[in-house]
Amino acid sequence: MAALAAANVGYAPAYGADPVTARAGDLVRELLDADAEVRFVASGTAANALALATLCRPFEAVLAHHHAHILVEEAGAPTFFGGGLALVGLPGEAGRVDPAALEAALALPETASRQSPAALSLTNTTEYGALYSAGAIVRLTASARASGLATHLDGARIANAAAAGLDLTHIAKLGIDILVIGGTKAGMPPTEAVVIFDRKLANRFDTRLKQCGQLPAKARFLAAPFIGMLETGAFLRHAAHANAMARRLAAAQPFPLRHPVDANGVFLQIDGPSLRRLNDAGWFAKRVHDGSVRFMCSWATTPATVDQLCEDLSAAVR
Repeated sequence: MAALAAANVGYAPAYGADPVTARAGDLVRELLDADAEVRFVASGTAANALALATLCRPFEAVLAHHHAHILVEEAGAPTFFGGGLALVGLPGEAGRVDPAALEAALALPETASRQSPAALSLTNTTEYGALYSAGAIVRLTASARASGLATHLDGARIANAAAAGLDLTHIAKLGIDILVIGGTKAGMPPTEAVVIFDRKLANRFDTRLKQCGQLPAKARFLAAPFIGMLETGAFLRHAAHANAMARRLAAAQPFPLRHPVDANGVFLQIDGPSLRRLNDAGWFAKRVHDGSVRFMCSWATTPATVDQLCEDLSAAVR
């Protein structure tokens, strides 16, 4: 918020041609130790959809985990922004794409009756809180690139992945063409960064932003939060706190864990009556696509809140 206030002083050019946006872009490049184009948009859905529309033509398809956010939570935004591109789901444990399933999808012959894949989309950490290691990412992106596919990484929780051990300074070497860095889930006001490692893909990207309503005149207000978070180290510090709160929650569980607690998500197997008692105690807990109950810890989650939840979870068991 202090960075937003600082960006509100004096005059500035419009549409991202201002010193604030330039500084934020430099800090993102420094975070990643990469030479890349950086743009800022207002939501993760817009960031993902714009990225995939850049990588995939309307008569082509994007491969992703079948529970990825782009398939089940974005109301077809990639298809809409991409003029008809298809989204194809692949299986895999804990939200990670299974390498064998990817190979099988890549081996399918091209036919005029099916949209052939042009891009692979991964999510780190996954929708079930699991971490892709650098090696796991390379294995998947190498297969994709060998078949001529571009690659996209949805990093809505990339700060949590970094706090869990992913080295962000190596991410440009993992075969990713476009990375989305989540700002909102890291604790910022609404903003996400689109990092384009392949600078050729940035050609006319600003026109696409304008057409899709993601190039505001006062673009510096989307960029400024990244300055505040990256200059102070809060981006990774807050993520480490969120991950620690998830470990605290997982350690005191009376219910079985459904997925590994690699970062800031805890997924529990809770029976129906216990879940109703938990919600009656004042918690808003619901099942996600695999039937587990999701609890996400954030930069703002306190130990006291976690401990109270643990008490109420224990009380819900009968």
